[in-house]
Amino acid sequence: MSAADLNDFVPEQGAVTMFSTAWCGYCKRLKLMLDKTGIGYTVVDIEQTPGTEELVKSVNGGNAVVPTLVFPDGTTATNPSLRDVQARLG
Repeated sequence: MSAADLNDFVPEQGAVTMFSTAWCGYCKRLKLMLDKTGIGYTVVDIEQTPGTEELVKSVNGGNAVVPTLVFPDGTTATNPSLRDVQARLG
């Protein structure tokens, strides 16, 4: 399967896209923190959305690490802290 295109997942200003899985504890924790602080996000399950596992691997040195976030400027971060997310959203 070919990788999905990162540009298809770039969020609007002030929000993030989170590549996740249903079983990821780190993802659940980050979602709770984003909810508490009012940061908008879209979740993309890499086990359910074709090509997204390959996309996540392509930005993480070949590893399917979640949560991987996409920011409005098109950059990514893997398992960032809430503070990191807030700083990158400005």
